[in-house]
Amino acid sequence: MKPISNRRNFLKQTGKTVLGSLLLPQVLRSSNIGYIVDESHVKLCGHLWVYASKFPPNWDCTPVLDTVFQDMAYAGLYGVELMEVLLRPDDAVRRIANLKAKHNIKVSGSSYGVGFQMCDAQQHKKILEDIHLVVPRLAALGGETFGISVGSVNRLKTEKELDAQAHILKQVFKICQDNGIQPNLHNYTYEVENDLHDLKGTLARLPDAKLGPDLNWLIRAGVSPVDFINTYGDRIVYLHIRDQYADGTWTEYVGQGDTDFKAIAQALEKQKFSGKAAIELAFPNDFEPENPLKEDWKMSREFVQETFGW
Repeated sequence: MKPISNRRNFLKQTGKTVLGSLLLPQVLRSSNIGYIVDESHVKLCGHLWVYASKFPPNWDCTPVLDTVFQDMAYAGLYGVELMEVLLRPDDAVRRIANLKAKHNIKVSGSSYGVGFQMCDAQQHKKILEDIHLVVPRLAALGGETFGISVGSVNRLKTEKELDAQAHILKQVFKICQDNGIQPNLHNYTYEVENDLHDLKGTLARLPDAKLGPDLNWLIRAGVSPVDFINTYGDRIVYLHIRDQYADGTWTEYVGQGDTDFKAIAQALEKQKFSGKAAIELAFPNDFEPENPLKEDWKMSREFVQETFGW
């Protein structure tokens, strides 16, 4: 497997970016990795699922969290997107803050929703207690985004269930906003299957809700990412990027597969997307990567930079 852009092209592009930094005062250099972060552009992060996937059933990748931060800093990413399980231990803020400082990389935000069904009113008390725990801790770490998954019930949700789902989401949004964090609705397949039944039901009840779509889950649910962006682009504040081959198998790094990222980039440009984005690598079961993970992150970041201009 060969990188989508070779080292010469990358160095050439980096040289242009360095030159631009002399002219634009908002461009900041990270002394740790030498990567140029332009604060005026979309900030590209990394979601740590590929590490967490090795720790079922709770996905707590604390044992390798130092490696997570090290790999993503090496790749030149803006920040690490956590999962809520990492924020629950009492010493979470101290430990993760130390990793931020050690590797000179931000905590960009967290995803949320593993194991919950927000349409079940009986779970609301427990969910809100958890939100009151993890959101302030994320804020203490400088987190900026909170990607919320509402949970599946393996069937179409009823109108009553969608009412209950919207009721708690409204409260979660308020807690996030009170802590200076941008909440967004993150989709798996179940929110966008069946003509977006679940997502449309939420948006009908919460018309101001912001979106953080996972572009690959859209594809796997039979939804065109371009059409989705064209329809909901003014709501999108965050998104996840992952690649796959034509047969649906996930790739090792972004840019390897058959996803039409050029068309997606054009749609986002047309909508003047200015939020944040995260690469989220995911491997098939029993897959052994050919490269060190830090190189997969770097090649993915280079491809996104070349294709999207971020």
